[in-house]
Order: sequence, then C-alpha cells, then structure tokens
Amino acid sequence: MLDRYEVIIAGGGHAGCEAAAAAARSGAHVLLLAIDARAIGSMSCNPAIGGVGKGHLVREIDVFGGIIAEAADDAAIHYRMLNASKGAAVHGPRVQADRGLYRASIQRRLSAIPGLDIGQGEVTEIRLDGSKVAGVVIDGERSISAATVILASGTFLGGRLFRGWERLDGGRIDEPGAHRLAQQIRDIGIPVSRLKTGTPPRLDGRTINWSGIARQESDAQPWTMAAATQRRANPQLFCGITRTNPATHDLIRSNFDQSPLFSGDIGGRGPRYCPSIEDKVRRFADRDGHQIFLEPETRDGHHIYPNGISTSLPTEVQQRFLRTIAGLSEVEIVAPGYAVEYDHVDPRRLSTQLESRDIDGLFFAGQINGTTGYEEAAAQGLVAGLAASARVTGRVPTTFDRASSYIGVMIDDLTLQGVTEPYRMLTARAEHRLHLRADNAEARLGAAALATTALTDAQRAALSTRAEHRARAHSVLATMPPATLAIDDDVLTLDALEGIPMDIRSEILSDWRYAPYVRRQRADVERMKATTITLPATFDYAAVRGLSSEMVERLSASRPDSLAQASRLRGVTPAALTALLVAIRTAA
Repeated sequence: MLDRYEVIIAGGGHAGCEAAAAAARSGAHVLLLAIDARAIGSMSCNPAIGGVGKGHLVREIDVFGGIIAEAADDAAIHYRMLNASKGAAVHGPRVQADRGLYRASIQRRLSAIPGLDIGQGEVTEIRLDGSKVAGVVIDGERSISAATVILASGTFLGGRLFRGWERLDGGRIDEPGAHRLAQQIRDIGIPVSRLKTGTPPRLDGRTINWSGIARQESDAQPWTMAAATQRRANPQLFCGITRTNPATHDLIRSNFDQSPLFSGDIGGRGPRYCPSIEDKVRRFADRDGHQIFLEPETRDGHHIYPNGISTSLPTEVQQRFLRTIAGLSEVEIVAPGYAVEYDHVDPRRLSTQLESRDIDGLFFAGQINGTTGYEEAAAQGLVAGLAASARVTGRVPTTFDRASSYIGVMIDDLTLQGVTEPYRMLTARAEHRLHLRADNAEARLGAAALATTALTDAQRAALSTRAEHRARAHSVLATMPPATLAIDDDVLTLDALEGIPMDIRSEILSDWRYAPYVRRQRADVERMKATTITLPATFDYAAVRGLSSEMVERLSASRPDSLAQASRLRGVTPAALTALLVAIRTAA
C-alpha cells in the first residue's frame, strides 16, 4: 500500500468490489481495503446472483464492464429464468453459484485491473479536512491520504449477531464489526439508523432424504448472465423443493420467547420480502406451510442452503424444527442460522451520485445505504465508483435515471424516499418496466457505457458489434408485415436474421411486441422532462411562501434535485409543487 490514492474503498463485499473495479477501470488510482483480504468477494448469505428485478441490475452492471455477471457465470452450477412463463419484462435471470468459484473469480478479476491495489486492514476513521475527505486511518494507526473515500461496509458497521440468547460482535459469523468507524459517523452528525437481516442454517446434504423431495433442474436453454460469456462453465446441479408444515410452525411458535426478534433485543427492521421463518409463522398464521428451496453451495461439497428459513432461534431449536420437514427428518446442521443488526446511513443525505451532502468526497455504497442483496449493493458500487473516479479525473459523472435503468430507479428511490426497512429491487418499483427488461440492458445503456472510460477495448468493440446487430435486426423487421411479428417466435429463425446472435433476435422481437406500450410510456417521460425544473442543493424551502411546515420538513430532508423528483415525494401536495414553481421562477 502507498501513502496516497485518488480513491479508497472500505469494504470488500459486492459494493466495494464493483466500486473498485469501476473506479480503477475509469483511470483512477484505487485502493480496496478489507478487514480480511482473503474474504474479498465472499457471498455472505445465499450463494445466488440475480432474480426478478435483481437480474435486471446484474445485466445493467454488465453493460458498464462490471464483474458480477461474468463471475456469476464462472461459478454457476444452476441456471433458472424466473417468471419464464410470463412476459419478457418480468423475466428474472438467476444463477446458483459455487461459493469458492465465485470468490476466486472476483479476486482474479480485481487483481488483473491496472491501477487497483488491494490491502488488508480495518478502516477505523475517516480523515477530514474541515468538511472534506482527506483519507482514512487503518487499524487505528496508519494514515493514508485520498481525494475520495467510498464506504461499502455491508453489515459490518456496528454489526452485532444474534442467535437465541447468544450475542456476538460481527458483520458476519467469525468476522468482527466496524465499531470505531460507526461511532465516528455518528459523531460527525450523519443520520444513522439500525436495520436487520439474517441467514438460515447450512445443512449437510448427505443427511437429506432427496428421494422424498421434488427436484428443480437447471434450465436447458443455454442463456448466461453476462453478454461476453460464450458457454456455461460448470456441470449443472439440481435444487430441491420442500415445505414447512403445521408441526414445524407449532414448534417455532412455542419457542418465540427464545427469539431475539420478539424479545426486543433487535430494534432494526428486517426485509419485508425475505422475512425470517419466525416472522412468517407469526405474520401468516393462517398458512399451513412455506416453501423451502434446498440449494447447493458448491459443486464438490455437501453444504446445502435452505432458502426460505432464515432464523435467529437457538441452534437446538433450529435442529428440532428442521427435522419436522419432509426430507429433513435426519438432517444435520453444518452451521446454524443467525440474525445480524447493523448501522445504515439515511440515503436521503446522499446525492444521486451517492456522495454525502455533509462531507465532500465521501461516498456510500451497498447495505450501508439501507439496501439488501448482492445485486443492489453491486449496482451502488458501480455508481459510486464511476462518480468518485469522475471527481478525481475531472470528467462528467455518469447519471442513471428511472426511465432508462433499474439502477436509476433504485438510486432515485433511496435518495428521495429513504428507507424504513431493507430496500430490495422489485420490478413493481419501476413505472417503465415494459421497457426496462433484463434482455435489453445493452440497448438501453450501451451509449452511456461507451461514453465512459470504464470499458476495455475488447468490451467497447463487443458492445459496438452487438449494437450493429440490433440495428440490422430492426431494419429487417421494419420491412415485414406487422401481423407476422405477432404470430409466434418462428420469426427468430428467418434466413434474413442469420448471423445475428439468438439472444439479440429474441430481444428485438420483444421490442417490437412491446413497442406500442413503450411509445406511450416514452411520451409520458418526455412530457415530464419538458416541465422539469432543477432545485439547487442549497435551496431554502423555509423561505418559500405558501409551504406548510410539514412540506418544508419533507423537502428539506429529501433535497430533491428537480421539481419532477419533488412531485414523487410521499405527501408532497400539488399546492406545494405550485408554490415551489412560483418561488423558482421568481428567483430566476
């Protein structure tokens, strides 16, 4: 490690890795710091990448030369297109990954990026020069200077683990939390709250009765997560499907008093769309069962991830309720589940580049901003990495908007609305989801990616070639009778489209089928753009005549960038928007 860098990233999880890759590829001199460098790229919870909404984010990151999609393909041992029977707009590409292969792929890809150094140590302090970042202090001793710092601490910031009556320090099991840094952030005055997430017990697959469990095979269709992946790298494994039952629920219910979720020990809210099994049993008391996916964690070992039963109950209770489930009557636990509570900052105090409004040059990415999930974290890492690099190299930063990307939807939601529970990307969050498909991420964002310096020459050439294929396909289809395109997918085999990759053929056909609806959405977007008026970051809402104290509070907390953004704030009335418009025009 040197004594000075342009960008320092604290945290080697999915946000930190993507931020480091994006910043270094864009020309900045970068240091990625992790408490344990051997754990960089680890999958803390479910060894899977993608899904509905989440897969869209992965494909968008891939367009900008990100590493998560290619690493997912390197490690994939099970491919599954979620919602495959529905329209393309809600298809969710998802892969189950071998943990070791994924971590190795991430580390290999990071080590190959020029200008990126990797160091080991805990960031215990952010060095400040007034209200500007000056660098970091590692392990309470060594000082390293930097023009920008990205905090990507995941669940480690003030992290504490819970399992029954056990209380452990850490961001994940056997890894300590970042408590000195957590205290400094609070002392600076950055708004901080607590959130909670959890993980299920890991099972020994050799003790599962697979003959009594439904099998879910990997998809036969040869799709991949990354555009550059030519073929699947590994033998494909199956997943199992089983369910909890009334006996399971009775046992869990009788041990509610041993759950830290209900004792008051955990104050942070957990993810609504991925609740613990205790939450499910209490909140959905009328349900007689909940589905569990038994997912392999490695191609060579025996560890199984039981997706759907995250828990913080005592180990002994976990063992007992597992054995009430079909196929698991003799199952053994390899590692018990637990809950983790951690600090997050209020993302409304961040710009749309994920830079702090309080400390110049300080960026935040990942779960520290109140999100949950590898994909959400990686997308924020991309945004912060591109922005920090643009800051130090003097380039115009890349912007993401709601009309062209799920990344833009997420950033807008976070920085405008804030969070009251861990934020998870869902297709329902995107008002333009007919256009924002997982299969057309390149078409939507390719031009923006080519405008950056984040792509290698090979990536730039591949993106340009695939854009030419799309242009040719659109040209061919434009000469065909519209009725032909509405019949079936046989059009994909037309001789006229020979030489165009099959995934692009499918994408273009979906474009044509969705076109009338997308045109209507785009017209709505253009109308909004035509009335967009910017709001300065220093705008004094209290000085606006006609704004109630409630409106002043909402707008001051969120600091929207434009009148269009302000219109999407919860509770902001048309009258308040009119008052703002008058104030802005008067000031001009």
